[in-house]
Amino acid sequence: MKKIITLLIMSVLMFTVWTGCGDAKGQDAPTQPKAEPINLTISAAASLKDAAEELKGLYANEHQNVNITYNFGASGTLQKQIEEGAPADLFISAGTKQMDALDEKGLIVKESRKDLLGNDLVLITKKDSQIAGFEELSKPEVDKISIGTPESVPAGQYAKDALTSMNLWDKLQPKLVLAKDVRQVLTYVETGNVAAGMVYSSDAVMGKDIKVVTAAPADSHKPIVYPMAILKDTKQQRAVEDFVAFLLGEEAAKVFEKYGFKAIKN
Repeated sequence: MKKIITLLIMSVLMFTVWTGCGDAKGQDAPTQPKAEPINLTISAAASLKDAAEELKGLYANEHQNVNITYNFGASGTLQKQIEEGAPADLFISAGTKQMDALDEKGLIVKESRKDLLGNDLVLITKKDSQIAGFEELSKPEVDKISIGTPESVPAGQYAKDALTSMNLWDKLQPKLVLAKDVRQVLTYVETGNVAAGMVYSSDAVMGKDIKVVTAAPADSHKPIVYPMAILKDTKQQRAVEDFVAFLLGEEAAKVFEKYGFKAIKN
């Protein structure tokens, strides 16, 4: 009888040790629940596309539960979409006018507004073009010139201001081909559909078979500033604040500068 009791005790002890080892190896340990995915929608000026896509990848490396969806377009178009209720957590405009409009309507978190980037306005042509400066745009052999639509594209408004300052706006009216955004201007020049175009320096960096002829005089238009702000309707306040902090950091500044932007220190 004693032997039977001893065997039972040994069996219980062995089972306890065996199950304990299983726990130590993590075989029976409960798995940690994964963090709920966070979805952020960023409405951003079309000229930011290449830099923004690279930054998205960098951010994902450290924030794997954050999914970023971009909505690229002309800043004026994006402004209207937001005013009409389109979902967005963050707006990055290529001009202050569009951000001011949303601010006046109470659609942004006022204290979140920051000036993110600066840029230059440049005249571009195909590489084999003989155009040497703005003054040659009025020559008969220069048939078409593209700029963004001034009413909705900040680059177009800067271009209009610059050409007006140089007394060329009225002369060039018959030649102008207005584009929906600054990237379309770049495409028109790349494909030879127009003889010249006015884009941001950052767009020219991404151009194929084009050259920068010259930059518009700095005093011919307002300073080019890209403001950003969190939208009041965001449901992801903390997450979008973290992304904003990333965009304002040194790592993002290096990426922006690689693509021809000027990072603004806040």
